[in-house]
Order: sequence, then C-alpha cells, then structure tokens
Amino acid sequence: MSDALLAAVESGVTAVDLGRPMFNGMPQSPNHPAFWHSLPRRHGDSNRANGGSAANDVVISGTHVGTHIDALAHVSQDGKLHGGIDAVAAGVGGRYMELGVHTIEPIIRRGVLLDVPAARGMTNGCPAGYEITTADLEAAQELAGTSVRAGDVVVVRSGWGRMFDHGTEAYRGTESGVPGVGEAGAYWLADRGIHAAGADTIAFEHLAPKAGHSDLPAHRVLLFESGIYIIEALDLEGLAAIGRREFTFVLLPLKIVGATGSPVRPVALYANTDGAGAPATGDPS
Repeated sequence: MSDALLAAVESGVTAVDLGRPMFNGMPQSPNHPAFWHSLPRRHGDSNRANGGSAANDVVISGTHVGTHIDALAHVSQDGKLHGGIDAVAAGVGGRYMELGVHTIEPIIRRGVLLDVPAARGMTNGCPAGYEITTADLEAAQELAGTSVRAGDVVVVRSGWGRMFDHGTEAYRGTESGVPGVGEAGAYWLADRGIHAAGADTIAFEHLAPKAGHSDLPAHRVLLFESGIYIIEALDLEGLAAIGRREFTFVLLPLKIVGATGSPVRPVALYANTDGAGAPATGDPS
C-alpha cells in the first residue's frame, strides 16, 4: 500500500514560504542581540593547488530574530515558568533544559490563516496600534470557512508585514504602535486549545503607541498560562494573496539545547487541484 502523504507530494504540492530573509540590519526587536553575517573566508582568499577554493561564514544572532518561535522558557510570571517551574532555578547552568526550544517537536499540523484586514475590509491592513479583538478573530474565522480546532497552528494576519521592507523603525512601530492580538484575543485562541499562534509582526501582540514592549499580556496568556508556542515575524502576504486559509503547516525549530527560541523557516503546504507540481517557493505564482 502506498503512503498517502508521499502520494500527495508526488501528485503535486505547493509550498508557500512564510519565513523572512535574514540579513545584516534587518528589522528586529530591540530586546535581542542583532543578527550579523560575515564571510571570514571568500573565494580567492586561498586557493587549493588544483584551483578549487571554499568560502565559509560566521553568523552571530539572537534566537528571537527574524521569523522565529518562542519556547515556553521565554516568558516567566511572578518567578515561575509554565507549569509552575521555578524560573531562576530552571536557568542554573545557563540552559533551560525543561522548556527550552530543543523540547519542541517538529510541527506538522493543520494551519489556519485568520486574515483580519480581509475580514474587516481594511484594504491597507490594520491601522498602527490597532488591537485585534475577539470579534475580529471571529470574523476572520468566518471568512476562513473553517473553525479553529484543538491542535491547530493559527497565524493571524494584520497586514503590518508590509512594513518589514520599510526598515527597523517602521516595522518596530515604537512611536506608532503595532497592530496585534490583545489579551482577550489571546484567551480566545487559548480557549480553542491550539498548538501555536503566529503573526506577521515583531512581537505577535498589540503594541500601543510609544509603549514598546513594556507590557505583553498575550505572551503571558499563551506561553505561561496555556503552554502555546508563539511564532513571530511571519510573512503572510503570499498566503493572503492567493486566499489560502487552510493548509498543512510545517515548522522545525533548531535544536539549540536550553535556548528560549529559535529562528525558523515555516512553510504552508497544500495539494494542487490540477495535479501539477509546483516549486517550494514563497511566490505562489
């Protein structure tokens, strides 16, 4: 008997890239070490006797830079991590062994896109500093034509992803604020027992103008209270452009032992209705 998953792949699957490019100076949170890439050895610096050469790289980066996933060790509340684990004791030795990113299994689950601007008729995306409410999530769910279920990965589009190409200050939105899910919206997601929640913004949740990252209640609700992973800085524009709101979501964190997060390159997969294969690319065309 042939494997159903293999048969689906062979008949044609489109992969939409949901990850952001990583480059020096890219937009990121001010709370984390910056990404830096350099070439200590370039072609031509040293050639072998046979004429060949090899180049190599050095990458220095925080783990919460670019498109990334937050492990449960990332946030504590009143001295405790998720499950009541003592936050200070858990970090002794410089590694969070119980809830570090290495404990996250490869994620291959049903994905649901909740496209808030599309549901609310916001042609330019959610305004700066806009709080995505439970009513917004309900409207986006209705537009998706499917209910959010336990175990899903839910990705919330605010439309703010367009600001990534405008530079760090614009995407960070310190002065303007950033649209995102508020505390009530986080409880809406948690009540449905999802596995992970993601967004197209730098901190997933609603950031008020000039408030920065001073208060992050959705992180508390999802990571600390509910044990739900958070994925930030997703590129959801390609997925939204083709109107694909239900798909197979695939994400593999780096197994960095004891780390609080990991850069990732998630993809949305769906079968081609015409049976023709398509390249694994972020360009759905």
